[in-house]
Amino acid sequence: MWIILPLMYMSILSEIRLYSPGIALCLAIATPAWFIGIAAPVIGGPVSAIVFGIVLSLFIPQIAAGEFAKGWGFKAGIGFTSKRLLQASIVLLGFEMNFYNVLSVGRQSLWVMIFTFTAAFLMAFFLGKVLQLPGNATTLIGVGTSVCGASAIAATAPVIDAKDEDVSQAVSTIFLFNIIAVFVFPALGRAMNMDDLTFGMWAGTAINDTSSVVAASASWSNFTGDNSTLVFATIVKLTRTLMIVPITLVLAVYTSYRKKRESGFGFSFVKVFPWFTILFTVAALINTFAGLPAQVSSVLTESGKFLIVMAMAAIGLNTNIKRLISNGGRPILLGGSCWIVVAAVSLIVQGALWF
Repeated sequence: MWIILPLMYMSILSEIRLYSPGIALCLAIATPAWFIGIAAPVIGGPVSAIVFGIVLSLFIPQIAAGEFAKGWGFKAGIGFTSKRLLQASIVLLGFEMNFYNVLSVGRQSLWVMIFTFTAAFLMAFFLGKVLQLPGNATTLIGVGTSVCGASAIAATAPVIDAKDEDVSQAVSTIFLFNIIAVFVFPALGRAMNMDDLTFGMWAGTAINDTSSVVAASASWSNFTGDNSTLVFATIVKLTRTLMIVPITLVLAVYTSYRKKRESGFGFSFVKVFPWFTILFTVAALINTFAGLPAQVSSVLTESGKFLIVMAMAAIGLNTNIKRLISNGGRPILLGGSCWIVVAAVSLIVQGALWF
């Protein structure tokens, strides 16, 4: 017993020494990025964190080399943040979900979501091949467009073993069209004489990130003088977030089968299963049925969002900017095509169901 305790203590110190510099660096980057996201929600903390991380790794050679001081290194902590803390962030986002709201909106939005998901993935798959983009970058852009922007990309990246450059490309692409959507969607909605319900469904199913859905639908509500669109669009958007669970599961199985073909090793369902999505669902169930105070749910959810910003800082630090630039405008062309298709399909399906 007296021998085991010192060994455990030394092991803990070793772990702290290994991970703390990189985690502290990501925290230092994420903090100003988080406040930028609060001040400018359309830009958001995740994109700011990626940019800061890339810039730091470019101008401070020790960071790019993963070094901190003799016997200390950034690399392990940055890797831990970009993988493990990223998964933890998705779990915490589950405390934002309420299954009663999901069920109330689900009957109206289910078919719209099914068709928009299908359209986004088909467009990403075929156009990605035409543009000769890396498969993981194509998948992340498709998932980010169809589900929920940076959160979906964050959930999918570790499942498909995406490189940090792929994540940076996908988040940056999604960010561009988030900004465009905030200004374009309300203008197009008024030009097409949409009612509140139609616009709310359109914004909730065709705009990528929650902050942009809120911004666009708030603009619409300010124009009409009725907040019902803002509330409805936000619930639809949060309902889309639940699709993280089945999509990551399908991608995990597909990725494992692909690796089996390439390497010849056997398939293990237990190893590929994205267990963090189960915890995400448990968190949503707790929030729905355990009667958590709203303040507690809010703190847990905001903590999850902050961890995403930290993870994006880590991804920025690990991004090879030369490789990122080498793909040019192809990710933007893919993201724009997926976004336009999703927006069009959402309107077409709504028209077919309601008229």
